[in-house]
Amino acid sequence: MPTQFFYGKQDFVGDVRFITVPQMANKSRFDSAVQAGWTDRMERGLLRYTLGDLQTRILPGSCGFVAQLNVKRGIERRKPQEILSIKQVFNANQFNFNKINPDEIIFEMIKDCDEEQKIGHQPCKIVVLVNVSPLEFGHCLFVPDPTRCFPQVLTRFSIQVGIESVLLSSDPAFRVGFNSLGAFASVNHLHLHGYYLKHKLNIESLPCRPVLPGKGFHTLTGFPSGFLFYTESECVEVVANTIGHVTDFLVEANVAHNLFMTRGCPPCEQNDNLLRKGVRIAVWPRVACFGTKEESALNVALCELAGHLPFKNKKDFELATESHVIEIIQRYLLPHEDFLQLEKQLTQHLMIL
Repeated sequence: MPTQFFYGKQDFVGDVRFITVPQMANKSRFDSAVQAGWTDRMERGLLRYTLGDLQTRILPGSCGFVAQLNVKRGIERRKPQEILSIKQVFNANQFNFNKINPDEIIFEMIKDCDEEQKIGHQPCKIVVLVNVSPLEFGHCLFVPDPTRCFPQVLTRFSIQVGIESVLLSSDPAFRVGFNSLGAFASVNHLHLHGYYLKHKLNIESLPCRPVLPGKGFHTLTGFPSGFLFYTESECVEVVANTIGHVTDFLVEANVAHNLFMTRGCPPCEQNDNLLRKGVRIAVWPRVACFGTKEESALNVALCELAGHLPFKNKKDFELATESHVIEIIQRYLLPHEDFLQLEKQLTQHLMIL
């Protein structure tokens, strides 16, 4: 029987600031559970490779890209599944998280369900697994009740638990993200990624343009173009529901997308004061990529769009410049006119809800 991690709103951490010291003085209960469980699995040899201290450099330029060299992930990670559609159905014959070594389970994350969730038969359990091909320290996967075999399409529950996981951490270095099918998701079984990155990202304080501020809907004004939502602990369910309407719309419109959650400043703040009381949730609609083709240097998925660049080879890592990275990422973003049209459609969609 896996260890169970029970939590409630009383466990959310509000007053968080970004600091650069290597160790936090007061880890939250969530951080302690994730980090201890992940380290234990690493020491027991359950990971495909030893991560170690990744060589890291900040690329000069306004984007503040955090480049890391992670050759072993590029070589030794499981081959991604062939994805042919954003709405591809779950296939029990392919690899999925019901086929993992049970020792990879760190714990089951459980929050009390309200009556509405029970009536709707929503899952109230998340299985937290060690990612055996880690991007960074503590890299884990959040899988909503794997036995229910959900395809890689976001649900309200998975969005809400992703946001709550960030709020449960006292470390602003903890990030959560999601790749849709057609946006470099490698397994068609619903899961989110969580990991620690001890480097500040521009996405935490990037300026935004309000679109429907009453719905928490904003547009990022810096690179790369995307939509932004923000919540503190009191409004998680409402914001998660709004984001769910957005991602449902994207799925129905066959628009691939990546999502990234991190501690960050409220959208209306102009200055970065390092306070990280709430969570920023960025959603990037993008050009869909089908099949198993990958870039030689880096794949443009959730972390790359957020400014974290895991490079697969030393040459590209050493030679990369901000302009070159922007050129690569730009190939996967929607053309500006298409993005503006989608923003208009989403605004109309959210206004009638």
